[in-house]
Amino acid sequence: MFKKILIANRGEIACRVMKTAKKMGIATVAVYSEADRDALHVELADEAVLLGPAPSRESYLVADKIIAAAKKTGAQAIHPGYGFLSENEDFARRVEEEGLVFIGPKHYSIAAMGDKIASKKLAKEAKVSTIPGWNEAIEGAEQAVKIARDIGYPVMIKASAGGGGKGLRVAYNDKEASEGFVSCRNEAKASFGDDRVFIEKFVESPRHIEIQVLGDAHGNVVYLNERECSIQRRHQKVIEEAPSPFISDATRRAMGEQAVALAKAVRYQSAGTVEFVVGKDQSFFFLEMNTRLQVEHPVTECITGIDLVEQMIRVAAGEKLPFAQADIQRNGWAMECRINAEDPFRGFLPSTGRLVRYLPPPATMQAGAPVPDVRTEGGGVRVDTGVYEGGEIPMYYDSMIAKLIVHGRTREDAIAKMREALNGFVIRGIASNIPFQAALLAHPKFVAGDFNTGFIAEHYGQGFRAEDVPHDDPDFLVALAAAAYRRYRERAAGISGQLEGHHATIGRDYVVVVRGDQGEHRHVPVRVEVAGDATVTMTVTIGEREYAITHDWHFGGIRAQGLCNERRFTAQVERHGLWLRVEHNGRRIEAQVMSARAAELLRVMPFKAPADMSRFLLSPMPGLLVNITVKPGQAVQAGERLAVIEAMKMENILTAVQDGTVKEVLAKTGESLAVDQPILSFA
Repeated sequence: MFKKILIANRGEIACRVMKTAKKMGIATVAVYSEADRDALHVELADEAVLLGPAPSRESYLVADKIIAAAKKTGAQAIHPGYGFLSENEDFARRVEEEGLVFIGPKHYSIAAMGDKIASKKLAKEAKVSTIPGWNEAIEGAEQAVKIARDIGYPVMIKASAGGGGKGLRVAYNDKEASEGFVSCRNEAKASFGDDRVFIEKFVESPRHIEIQVLGDAHGNVVYLNERECSIQRRHQKVIEEAPSPFISDATRRAMGEQAVALAKAVRYQSAGTVEFVVGKDQSFFFLEMNTRLQVEHPVTECITGIDLVEQMIRVAAGEKLPFAQADIQRNGWAMECRINAEDPFRGFLPSTGRLVRYLPPPATMQAGAPVPDVRTEGGGVRVDTGVYEGGEIPMYYDSMIAKLIVHGRTREDAIAKMREALNGFVIRGIASNIPFQAALLAHPKFVAGDFNTGFIAEHYGQGFRAEDVPHDDPDFLVALAAAAYRRYRERAAGISGQLEGHHATIGRDYVVVVRGDQGEHRHVPVRVEVAGDATVTMTVTIGEREYAITHDWHFGGIRAQGLCNERRFTAQVERHGLWLRVEHNGRRIEAQVMSARAAELLRVMPFKAPADMSRFLLSPMPGLLVNITVKPGQAVQAGERLAVIEAMKMENILTAVQDGTVKEVLAKTGESLAVDQPILSFA
């Protein structure tokens, strides 16, 4: 077994690999860029080596620097994680040629499966179900349109070296095929250094289901059941679960056997994933094989009890798999939510900056540790992350903050655990997609398991708004605000030295004023009564409903846990000036609690509308201004491209929302922009 390994990655996955290495008694070496000098993975490693500047092309993508770091520190093997160089055939070969071990598949397997075009041909030869399409590199947009017409719309345009949703477009007509081809090729060139693009039939109402495989150097290959990854936004997975609520045991077995056949055909050694698109009738077609560890691997670890990172390391060291296909278990139900630094209320635009508060929910499972028995211990909660409170979310890399994983006895149990865990996940300083995740988990069709890859586009096609978050009892948030305010009043009343006749009074009757965006505040009369100590139990009456609340929330804290009418809850409560912000199940309110007279006076206060910024093009996110395509005095039409901003490895094109004339350019190409920073003004 190796004595020391280098992890050629950053963030969450680097920390994840280190946990298993530590369990196995293996020393670890981290590599980092200038932007990651204070990152968590650097702190967790036994040693760390600086690679270079922040951009990944100058640090995490430079194979020579990584191999030099391994040799310098005496590491015997390199684990690539996922992303960056994990599926780079040349890197895997170089590692082996330098006398090191690549903890992943052999370079020839990566070459066979990493090329989407070649992998389709090989899958056909291995008798794996494949989807109709054009599997040769396409020369230009005109050829792309002709091929798309021949296959029949809709089609999927895909970069051969693509992954993670980059270099991928769905086209429903000639215009989309032409533009999609150009965009895919540009993205693929920038992200992967390979601009080859192919086209295949897009299966409508599809489900994205993948099979986890493990192979060793002795010819043994097994499949570890499936993962349901159909909940996607713009081809990026949002929620993953195992097993799938859709496929039958017969389909599971057939998909697993085909995945194993494909892995054996390329002499696969290590963990890998064979992805399938599955139709309504459970017909399935091969999409691609990811020759690396997947982001969503923890859900498989939960239901099988197998540490996939450990098996990757053992296989790389030449060991045989310690189990056969018949030994693979399927216990309970696991789900994973990707917690990303993006603002769901602003079109999911990236949100970078400092994590002012970061308090994940209490974890009862850990990466690299035995999985609690779901039958006797009920499963648990696991958080895989690479960040910490006070750390930075840089603009140079992907948007993932953490992965929240739960394991329950049933799917219903897993959903309930996930909703409660999301309620207790405190993130401040940057926006996160937690409200969106909460809305998805509460959607009736998701709960019923009735969804496909178009689920988010179908139900949130016009964007995501606060009112899209369902809640079975919105007045619970009002009651919680009143209960928190009652605690504040009690503390104020207890302050010594108050002037005679001017003591802070507590009272019972209040009005909770729930803020409206345009000044249309909602006024809710409440009565708060305390039985004994206010820190223990209080009863809040709203109309004819009573909320008996017991909670452990404290001043200055955010997470509140307790009982409401004898039902457990987790919520978030914090003070912002005179306002209390309360969050529960994805719903957020901002409320002031006051006397009836004060609420009456507030009604007549004029509403101060925000400044009119319609004559400016504002940066919707923090990012790098890559290009400005217009000049002062130029007339523009609605939909015309104005500027390009790059953030978290994604190119974001800003277009004109209406016809107009550019008055002034207010920002420079190459400038780092803040949210809402003006880029252009219009006459």
